[in-house]
Amino acid sequence: MAVDEATVSKIARLARIAISEQERSGLADELSHILTWVERLNEVDTEGVAPMTSVVAVKLAQRADKVSDGDRSDDILANAPRRDGDYFVVPKVIE
Repeated sequence: MAVDEATVSKIARLARIAISEQERSGLADELSHILTWVERLNEVDTEGVAPMTSVVAVKLAQRADKVSDGDRSDDILANAPRRDGDYFVVPKVIE
């Protein structure tokens, strides 16, 4: 797939990246080569290959899905400029 300079300009504008006129042709060639390489991946026969997230079979450590407040409310509330019991006191914003 060939990428022209107009497409590079549009991509740069969407990504909010400033590129000069001289950079456009080089970037167009570079993006064209990248897309050509990606298109070559479509030629690979993946029939019967299971999807995977890693090339190494690793079992991730898991923990129990248990709700907990962390039991650190005193440490957290120690940072509050003002508190009322177990709550932060904040200025009223709605009258």
